[in-house]
Amino acid sequence: MVNSKRDVAVLKQTPSSTSMKKVSLSPSHIRATMKNKPPFLLLSLLSAAVLFHFPPTPAAATKSPATENSTEFIRTSCGATLYPDLCYTSLSGYASTVQQDPALLARAAITVSLSRARHMAAYLFNTSRLADYGADSRASAALHDCSTVFGDAIDQIRGSLMQMKRLGSGGESLRFQMSNVQTWMSAALTNEETCTDGFQNVDDDGGVKAEVCDRAVKVKEVTSNALALVNNFAANVTPSSEDGQF
Repeated sequence: MVNSKRDVAVLKQTPSSTSMKKVSLSPSHIRATMKNKPPFLLLSLLSAAVLFHFPPTPAAATKSPATENSTEFIRTSCGATLYPDLCYTSLSGYASTVQQDPALLARAAITVSLSRARHMAAYLFNTSRLADYGADSRASAALHDCSTVFGDAIDQIRGSLMQMKRLGSGGESLRFQMSNVQTWMSAALTNEETCTDGFQNVDDDGGVKAEVCDRAVKVKEVTSNALALVNNFAANVTPSSEDGQF
């Protein structure tokens, strides 16, 4: 029978006997025991605890040769645009989809352009509802016109994307289809430029003009890059590729 609640009887097997020996597990005994442990043992225990709570971080995944080739293809193709750095950063994420296909690259660029134009249209809608121009009717008219032309640009970019998805089908020649895409993307870029042109004679006391124009310019740059990639692909369409599927 153990007399103290802090003591626990445990069996301790020795080479010479199998008798029970009472070992104290009281806090004072534990502290005294730990003081006698070698420093390296304590360090080992601490290291084990750290490794348990913080498992090793897996090595970063490396790009496959195919992805690296696709990325380099995008970088090289973007050299034909007016804004190559923006072109690469906005399209490099599509490397696995584009691979080394100029048609797919042009389609990806149009997709990015459409997304940016839609965000711009939403911004213009919200701004036109909240902005207070007072007696400056020119600012109000410019904002309204900008919203309208961006709506037209969205329709044209969307039509271009749909045409790119149908290349080589529908009984139409590839050259005719690409001519449509070139026309619509060019018109979309013109509409985006019209937005900023409308603010030339508008005062900017509230900062709305600068904000709208800055945003519009960023969308124009993406659309310009998309048009350049479309033109680059269209220029390389040959009679032998007329029956190709894209």
